[in-house]
Amino acid sequence: MAGFLQQIIEGLTAGAIYAGLALALVLIYRFTGIVNFAQGELAMFSAFLAWQCVQSGLPFWAALLATLAVSFVGGMLIERVIIRPVEGAPELTLVIVTVGLFFFVNAAAGWIWSYQVKSFPNPFPEGAFRAGGVTAGYGSLGVLGVVAAVMGLLYLLFRYTKIGLAMRAVACNPQSARLVGIRVGTVLALGWGLAALVGAVSGVLSAPLLFLEPNMMGGVLIYAFAAATLGGFDSPGGAVAGGLIVGIAETLTGAYLDVIGTELKIGVPLVIILGVLLLRPQGLFGRAVVERV
Repeated sequence: MAGFLQQIIEGLTAGAIYAGLALALVLIYRFTGIVNFAQGELAMFSAFLAWQCVQSGLPFWAALLATLAVSFVGGMLIERVIIRPVEGAPELTLVIVTVGLFFFVNAAAGWIWSYQVKSFPNPFPEGAFRAGGVTAGYGSLGVLGVVAAVMGLLYLLFRYTKIGLAMRAVACNPQSARLVGIRVGTVLALGWGLAALVGAVSGVLSAPLLFLEPNMMGGVLIYAFAAATLGGFDSPGGAVAGGLIVGIAETLTGAYLDVIGTELKIGVPLVIILGVLLLRPQGLFGRAVVERV
């Protein structure tokens, strides 16, 4: 039983990282209807920025704050310069733009910092909490705490602030929001900036576990897509729940199904995506869209 609980804790830790990136995917989709295939690379680039700040002598938490600020502004610039010119274009065009952004950011990171693997400082103390034969590292608890804090802050933002209310209005109906005086373009840019900020948190949390290199978020992005699909692309809370479920499912199948092991664990999110699309396309917490014809 202790071994099973240990696997659950490890799954929750991995799931929290997937949930952070899935949350960024869902935020952009809710505001613009775009599935951003470059979200993982933007998170990776933010992790490199944090690493560069630490290498320059900044304390880790100061480097994180600076990285979040740069990521937020960068997300807004991407919306204004790259996404807005193709606003209203066919879905295939938007997919191609975000895939192109994926390759551009990956190449830029490799050109600036090289493809050599780098170690990233762990912001959480060494050691672990032990109870009943189960060990929970302080790093694992820290990752779960950070994701919970991000989710709580987003809830407060959307529930109790005017900016959050404007974002919710634009996400629900941008045409009506524009009629009541909301600057939809500005809100969309803020949405991209917020998603880039949340993605940066996921990248910084991933870097100490994966080692820092330009391709580190490729696998995480697949798990994040599975989490967003499972929870529902229109549900931020569902994305977090989906991330935790995917993390636990991946860990348990890798530990207890010998045919999968550690080599085929990447197939778990793909099976989840396929199953959800076939059985419940809107996800566990999403809403089905009904159109009258």
